[in-house]
Amino acid sequence: MCLAVPGKIIRVDDDGPFSRAGKVDFGGVVREVNLALVPDAAAGDYVLIHVGMAISKIDEEEAARVFEMLREMEELGEVEEFGEGRKP
Repeated sequence: MCLAVPGKIIRVDDDGPFSRAGKVDFGGVVREVNLALVPDAAAGDYVLIHVGMAISKIDEEEAARVFEMLREMEELGEVEEFGEGRKP
């Protein structure tokens, strides 16, 4: 299962088209993310992240819906099952 997770860009380090990166907040956890595929993304924008790369911009409402779905999955125990290496 592949999963893209939303995050909010808090800083962009624009060092060129292929090395464009930034700090992204995932609900309190901040990580460095490659932003090369979303050249128009700026601080304050929400993006979908997959394996350390921002793959698209999304609006704040969509990000909130995804966070809610992830919370519901966690409450059902589905996230922990996959995290422990179990297959469906």
